[in-house]
Amino acid sequence: MTERLNGQNGQAPTVLVVGGTSGINRGIAEGFARDGARVAVVSRSEDKVRATLEALRALGAEAEGFAADVRDPEALQQGVAGLCDRWGPLDVVVSGAAGNFPALASGMSANAFRSVVEIDLLGSFHVLQAVYPHLRRPSSVIQISAPQAVLPMVGQSHVCAAKAGVDMLTRTLAQEWGPEGIRVNSVLPGPIAHTEGMKRLAPSTALQEQVTASVPLKRLGQAEDIYRACRFLASADADFITGAVLPVDGGWSLSGASRVGDALGQALKG
Repeated sequence: MTERLNGQNGQAPTVLVVGGTSGINRGIAEGFARDGARVAVVSRSEDKVRATLEALRALGAEAEGFAADVRDPEALQQGVAGLCDRWGPLDVVVSGAAGNFPALASGMSANAFRSVVEIDLLGSFHVLQAVYPHLRRPSSVIQISAPQAVLPMVGQSHVCAAKAGVDMLTRTLAQEWGPEGIRVNSVLPGPIAHTEGMKRLAPSTALQEQVTASVPLKRLGQAEDIYRACRFLASADADFITGAVLPVDGGWSLSGASRVGDALGQALKG
């Protein structure tokens, strides 16, 4: 591992990845496992937790996990407390649970809007509250946000509102928890290949090609790109970085995201 990522007394760090059984978050969990961390994952699905633990252990990692819905704060608190009773304090937490679907605000139900806010924003708050008593001092908390936090996008009003809240939560807790040595940062992934989010953002081949063309680096991101950013933020090399909102998007948020949002809006309007 290039960055200096260590737990207490040079031991393997303990990493918790919420939402770590699929997509970008699964890639983050596998990255930390390959680099020698003890990795725990949380997901709503017990089957996904079991399958992910098998994969992490096959990489040689010590791995644990539990099933919980981020909308259920008590389940999260119990699961984290049980994990830390066995493993001790957490060195790194990645909070990545998210929900998304393309929909125009004019036709979206209140329940649909609420569901994304509950998963993305309230869920993030529940995660951070649950882990706070169990964080090592110092430690690193990383929230997986989205470009929609800072860029309005047609068909994404629910996600824009929720993720903007996530990033303000990051900044606020960076202030509140900084005196204890707890660093809190956000990572904003751009379009990442082979993820559910990419399938929903670009459901057709034409839209997928348009998304790729709209990235200044002219490629889609990989889960490994997001992991490397998280590894850096978790390491001692980033020990003076907190409250940061870091785009990892190949420059997509500079202009391409708005063009894709316009195309998505046209597709939704039929």
